[in-house]
Amino acid sequence: MPARGPLAIVRDYHDQTKHHVSRYARSLGYLDWATQPEPFRAFDHCRRVGLEEPLRAACASAPGDGASWRDVSYDELFAPVRSGPGVAPGLPSVAVFLRYSLGLSAWKQAGPSRWALRVNPSSGNLHPTEGYVCVGPGVAGAGPGVYHYAPDAHALEERCVLDAAAWRAAVDGLPEGSFFAALTSIHWREAWKYGERAFRYCQHDVGHAVAAMRMAAALMGWDCGIVPGWTTAALASLLGVDREADFEGAEDEEPACLLVVSPTTPAAATSGGSRLGVDDEALAGAARRGTWTGRASRLSADRVQWDVIDAVAEASRERDTPAAVPAAARRNSPGPPRATETSAARLLLQRRSAQSMDGSTAIDARRFASILRRLMPDAGPPFDALWWTPRIHLALFVHRVDGLQPGLYALVRTEAAIGELRDAFKQDFAWVRPPGVPDDLPFFLLNHADCRAVSRQLSCGQDIAADGCFSLGMIAEFDAALAEGGPAAYRRLFWEAGVIGQALYLEAEAAGLRGTGIGCYFDDGVHQVLGITGHALQSLYHFTAGGPVDDPRLTTHPGYPWDER
Repeated sequence: MPARGPLAIVRDYHDQTKHHVSRYARSLGYLDWATQPEPFRAFDHCRRVGLEEPLRAACASAPGDGASWRDVSYDELFAPVRSGPGVAPGLPSVAVFLRYSLGLSAWKQAGPSRWALRVNPSSGNLHPTEGYVCVGPGVAGAGPGVYHYAPDAHALEERCVLDAAAWRAAVDGLPEGSFFAALTSIHWREAWKYGERAFRYCQHDVGHAVAAMRMAAALMGWDCGIVPGWTTAALASLLGVDREADFEGAEDEEPACLLVVSPTTPAAATSGGSRLGVDDEALAGAARRGTWTGRASRLSADRVQWDVIDAVAEASRERDTPAAVPAAARRNSPGPPRATETSAARLLLQRRSAQSMDGSTAIDARRFASILRRLMPDAGPPFDALWWTPRIHLALFVHRVDGLQPGLYALVRTEAAIGELRDAFKQDFAWVRPPGVPDDLPFFLLNHADCRAVSRQLSCGQDIAADGCFSLGMIAEFDAALAEGGPAAYRRLFWEAGVIGQALYLEAEAAGLRGTGIGCYFDDGVHQVLGITGHALQSLYHFTAGGPVDDPRLTTHPGYPWDER
């Protein structure tokens, strides 16, 4: 038989890893505690640079010198032009960026058990995503280099010192002080619990991390976005994750994406930021010629090989240089006035995943509409970090929104998709704009109904999907995305879903609610409820928001000993 092509492998993986009412996607079926991965990766035998003091320096008041930084309200993160100075370039900017994107937000404890929470969420708190930065000369007390971020210590581990000339060529045309951030995935961390479906969850987590990075950059008064055109092989060389000797015996890291982080310029403030191309071969070549140190720590005593994950990872790698889609013009999306302003820094650190909902809390329609506005592709951060055509839309189960009847609704995030979704969904859906929601928001009532039971059933019988104010499924233009972007677009669909999920987390917190991403759902059950057939549209992620029920057995401690919270 002829070998299957990458696109066929991607499609087969997606179908194979669907949950069904009669059977779930394959996993071990139990948690092998003896092989539970360590929560933090470290690189031994390399120089470590602490970020506590640079963070304190960035946050210190220094009026009049143009380099001070102040916290802003959460709503100010979405203003096209930030008032006041941003974080000064250098190690302080890197320290703030990582603290508010990939750092520890808290420690939880129940009896003798203690575990860390992070600013960027993760399914099962497993955190398969690793972060790196590539910075200029002198930033970390050495030449330009590549550093692994150690969130447990809020520190950088020096992996490679780069040639200065190669660095200058890479940042040519970028604002002074720019640096790069990158993400990788350790598939085993997720597969340990979730089996073959783990590749999906790793991509969700990349999307959450990208959004967390974009919001941290907005907090700094900077811009941040994924750089198009970088192949997976070039990124592997830049980060050193293709250096077999440095990973001998350790779990592999799969390259995900490269981001550029830059001080905001007037042009970026009005256009949504430029996704400048960066010469991947020049910078990756400099890394191959660089001076490397450090060896990756092993996370588990043993691990299970999931060939299907290796196959889809290989098939979905970026091999060509994609043509970037012009960024949508950024607009300010003000919500209704809040009774009190919310500190952006505090909100980024307080984000949590609710474990259960109270089943009674409601939100008013005006605030609900404000949340929906922040999910539109042209709403600014974090969606201006993405360069491709938006392909994700929302099917919402509204349970407790004052001013809206309970029922099934749709938020269509691009005008071009309205007709496609109308044709693909059930023909007897109403598709009317409900009262109490602004007419310019593409939000449609499909069917009046009490959807609590069906939303619970579709989310693998989890009560949390029914007990919130609303829950939703993210519906992807699956075939169109793969036709436009090839197999690599499969990853980007999940990234986009993760970015939406992160925006929902923050909007829920700002509205006095709490959110939870739901990765366990019956894929084709969702399609059946909506009337979807074939693969033109596919459900990729679920989410719910409502009034949380806290567990009194848990205690919360600061993320770091020096944390002032």
